Amino acid sequence: MDLGIKKRTALVTAASKGIGRAIAESLISEGAKVAICSSNEENLITTAGEIKENYGEEPLWIKCDLSKSDDIRKTFEIVRDEFGSIDILVNNCGGPPTGKIDSIDETIWEESYRQVLMSVTRFVNLVLPSMKEKHWGRIINITSFTVKQPIKNFVLSNSLRSAVRGYTKTLSNEIGEFNVTANCIAPGYTLTHRLYELAVEIAKETGDSHEHILGELACEVPLKRLARPDEIASAVAFIASEKAGYITGNVIPVDGGIVKSAF
Repeated sequence: MDLGIKKRTALVTAASKGIGRAIAESLISEGAKVAICSSNEENLITTAGEIKENYGEEPLWIKCDLSKSDDIRKTFEIVRDEFGSIDILVNNCGGPPTGKIDSIDETIWEESYRQVLMSVTRFVNLVLPSMKEKHWGRIINITSFTVKQPIKNFVLSNSLRSAVRGYTKTLSNEIGEFNVTANCIAPGYTLTHRLYELAVEIAKETGDSHEHILGELACEVPLKRLARPDEIASAVAFIASEKAGYITGNVIPVDGGIVKSAF
């Protein structure tokens, strides 16, 4: 299927590994011009080289701390100067720290707020003018299945990613007349380095192996397995496409059925 995004320009944040990297690969394989950013320069260099080796095109890469407004503006300006404009914005970020409500102090709340929510609003404010002018754009915010079904010890993610969900719905209502869509993709348990680290942390607390923890998570999913990053990326690529031009304001779970709600 031709998704109709050849020569479109895409920016994918937090894309040096995991879901972000898989999204960058999916878009570049469809012929999009892709820029990636991350706070880890070493990972960026490695990822850009491997993507070029696999797909024949090297993404533009920029070091960017998503919690810093100046870094976000600098990243936008570099991509704009290189490509002219951004047609597809994929806001992705690493998960905030885990813990119970009484273990999270205000400093961590504020840092997580800047990373998870403010990074989205800042990038959107920068890309919207050109999207409106061109009368075409896709804004895709990567959240989590926890926006539909909160889980214990994830108060920061449960709260802040739900705020991104509300922001995205509001945004979609305001920009639809410009043929710009805004949606959330809500991954379920996905086999990334982040999930592996969480499994190791839980294993230390419980005395189980991290393999056992990952197996238990998989058993919670109706499909009885964890997602691959490329499965999340495929959904993103479709929502970014011409084919998905009438889909906006939605939270689209890619979760193997783990969310129990019918809505």
